[in-house]
Amino acid sequence: MNIYDELKWRGLVHQVSDEAKVREYLAEPGRSMYCGFDPTADSLHVGNLVPLLSLARMKLAGHRPIFLLGGATGRIGDPSGKDKERELTSEDRLDAQAARIKDQVRDFFRRVTGQEPEVVNNYDWIKDLGALDLLREVGKHFTINWMLAKESVRGRIGREDVGISYTEFSYMILQGYDFYRLFVDRGTRLQIGGGDQWGNITAGCELIRRKAGGEAFALTFPLITTAAGRKFGKSEKGAVFLDPAMTSAYAFYQFWINTDDQDVVRFLKYYTFLGPEEIRALELEAAERPHLREAQRRLAEEVTVMIHGRPELDKVLAASRALFGQGDIRLADVGALRQALESAPGVEYAAGSLPDLPQMLVDLGLCPSKGRARKDIQAGGVYLNNERVQESSNPGRNDFLGGEILILRKGKRNYGLVRLSA
Repeated sequence: MNIYDELKWRGLVHQVSDEAKVREYLAEPGRSMYCGFDPTADSLHVGNLVPLLSLARMKLAGHRPIFLLGGATGRIGDPSGKDKERELTSEDRLDAQAARIKDQVRDFFRRVTGQEPEVVNNYDWIKDLGALDLLREVGKHFTINWMLAKESVRGRIGREDVGISYTEFSYMILQGYDFYRLFVDRGTRLQIGGGDQWGNITAGCELIRRKAGGEAFALTFPLITTAAGRKFGKSEKGAVFLDPAMTSAYAFYQFWINTDDQDVVRFLKYYTFLGPEEIRALELEAAERPHLREAQRRLAEEVTVMIHGRPELDKVLAASRALFGQGDIRLADVGALRQALESAPGVEYAAGSLPDLPQMLVDLGLCPSKGRARKDIQAGGVYLNNERVQESSNPGRNDFLGGEILILRKGKRNYGLVRLSA
């Protein structure tokens, strides 16, 4: 299948400058295309997954995708989709963020495609572009009238309260210059990106036409929203990052397992490499037995393996099973258990001053008083590492899993985490 046809089947084609020519361009292997990512955070997030996966799909189809880090454009700030001016980030921080994201992309491509990604940084060519060069060699090919018509500018230009600075107004010129440089230096004729990037991408196509007399193409993906109409990629705690230090593997898995029934088939197409037959089978399963959430489970597993790897997924699944009584909790990975209980109340004690169990329950907020805690224990409603406690006792160091944590539960769902201080 032509990769363009696959993207279209997956619902990932939102806008395309010339469908017939783009499809023809992608019909032969070895074609070059790129997508840009500004290093505005310490990590990419799930909102970046559609373009990132699309670059991987291009690689697997035999093409030459380029991951462009916006080391220069990140210093400016993209006005697309923003209703006010961005705060400028220090150059040192941007460089550090770019280095982390570059490593992240390399790990992702190795895991998903088994190959190295081609990563470039637009700071390498823009840093030497002087003001006069920018105005004479690039700026003269853009008319203000044409730039004002772009949605990213039009949405701000009429608002006197925020407006748009000359800095952000110039962003599309710099992105257009990126496309021109890749066209000249690497033969790249296709840029892909989110739907909000249409104006910036077509600016590059226009610069290539005017300055180089060449033809280049634009393809954008749809804005991903949930069935509830919310922008995709946020959890209760905020953005869901690809870096495990910012979003744990367990929390990442839970984000996907909680996908709404109305979204799951669409997300299977967007975020996995599963083919039509497998997705149709999961769609049928979701329609006939939605309570089993088999489609959500498959989605969560596929994406977690892509981002965190199979060993981390196995730890997450083992910890989940153990917490729900389907495995020996003492064999589960302590780190995964910590992740699973990161939202549960927690307390920390020194090894030499552990209180008795009723006091632990009070300190965790699972019981209002020691008297109530003793009654709950006697009634068989308290569990220590998933084993029912028969009588009040003073847990010892041997009860701590991995010598680090103790898991208390009252009833079926009220968990608490006890940690030993270093």
